[in-house]
Amino acid sequence: MTEHNTDNSGLRGMVLAGLSGGSGKSVAAVGLLAALRTRGLKVLPFKKGPDYIDAGWMAKAAGAPCYNLDPYLPGPEQLRATFFRHLQEKKMAVALVEGNRGLFDGVNASGTYSTAELAILLNLPILLVVDCSKTTRTVAALVMGCRLFDPRLRIAGVILNQVATSRHERILRESLAQTGDIPVLGIIPRLAADIFPMRHLGVTPHQEYKNAEQAVATLGSMATQHFDLDAILSRMQTITLPAQPEARPPVATNRQPHISQLESNLRIGVLRDAAFQFYYEENFEALQEGGAELVMINALSAEALPAGLHGLYIGGGFPETCAQALADNHSFRHSLRTAIDNGLPVYAECGGLIYLGRSILLEGREYPLTGIFPVTFSLAAKPQAHGYSILSVEGENSFYRQGLHIKGHEFRYSKVQEWSGQSRDLVLRMQRGTGFMDGRDGLVYNNVLALYTHVLASGTPEWASGFLAAASRYAHTAAMHSAGEHGQPIKEQGR
Repeated sequence: MTEHNTDNSGLRGMVLAGLSGGSGKSVAAVGLLAALRTRGLKVLPFKKGPDYIDAGWMAKAAGAPCYNLDPYLPGPEQLRATFFRHLQEKKMAVALVEGNRGLFDGVNASGTYSTAELAILLNLPILLVVDCSKTTRTVAALVMGCRLFDPRLRIAGVILNQVATSRHERILRESLAQTGDIPVLGIIPRLAADIFPMRHLGVTPHQEYKNAEQAVATLGSMATQHFDLDAILSRMQTITLPAQPEARPPVATNRQPHISQLESNLRIGVLRDAAFQFYYEENFEALQEGGAELVMINALSAEALPAGLHGLYIGGGFPETCAQALADNHSFRHSLRTAIDNGLPVYAECGGLIYLGRSILLEGREYPLTGIFPVTFSLAAKPQAHGYSILSVEGENSFYRQGLHIKGHEFRYSKVQEWSGQSRDLVLRMQRGTGFMDGRDGLVYNNVLALYTHVLASGTPEWASGFLAAASRYAHTAAMHSAGEHGQPIKEQGR
């Protein structure tokens, strides 16, 4: 494959948005990314909001990491700096940002933190995806309404989704042609079956879908055939990068000043497999920027944790889909329990929290898990938490200082079926959101912190620094023990 425009001089960008959730944005985004990649263009994808699954599909289609842009979590200025820094570091030719929900939908009636506001913040035009099911000329009214609703927006063109027939397409094109200069830049024909398998409120993660490669290839072929790729590229905005590279925020590790060079080479394990897939690239890079080596681990097949870890990160995902395999891997669960009892710092989010519980109930059957916390989980038919969260750190733990305020988000169908603990033992108080129970979140055992809330490193820089500090302390104590000094298992019980 020949690559073009690998320097920043030809860098262009665009935001792909829709009128609502389910309008076809992800289908269009994955197809467009795959088609541009087939042309030899280096494309860097971004996903607006805290979504993991769409970002995973976009990364697979682009062959490059997909970064999340969330104006709520890090704030607008930090978001702009993050956007430009990634473009500078990756040296891509095209930046494609997929929006979320409807174009103007935000956290309030003013559309704060909406896709439209993100496009304005980044000075990028909009490629609008419109679901044309059971409608024709009304599509033109909707598109014109979007342009008139906020004159600051630049709508570069439209992708018509769910086009049933050639006649349907002709009427849609003629109707939009009467509105002025917003062209149709492509169509997505109505398909006999969904290419993306669906789950809950979105698509199934690509890690769980055995036909993921074929799905991306099919969408890439569709976009090549039905999108005007030259016109889309020509209507993208040229991006001028800052004269001075955007520096990454420094990651303070709070390490012991007397730590040796050997001890400072931290190794942090990451459970990353079909059960645990919800990770932000920002979080990985923040840990690496602080000097950590990341070790990817498959909890479904590995016999034990690798030796020499100084910390473990267990992200979210769908452990319920792999409950049998997780339960059957007795040796790995035993290895993890032993490491935790010996003081290994472990940070667990959502699915990771579930895995550290006693068991999960699914369709009348109970699957044993690691048993670090005396909790039995189950699944509900509807979301139990969905949205942004704000937490205050009130109790001792190994990762966050007391008094810190943390922004994050929750999305889960799981619920606490049985717990023998007490809410006062939870170290985080929810100022916004649901949490684990009774308006609180954050279970602690030894150097473990497990919570339902997900955090983005650029929005909570204390996450990486706290993680690295906990790993550094553990490494220092482990080195002392290995050198023959006496002591008990490494247990901090907070900071």
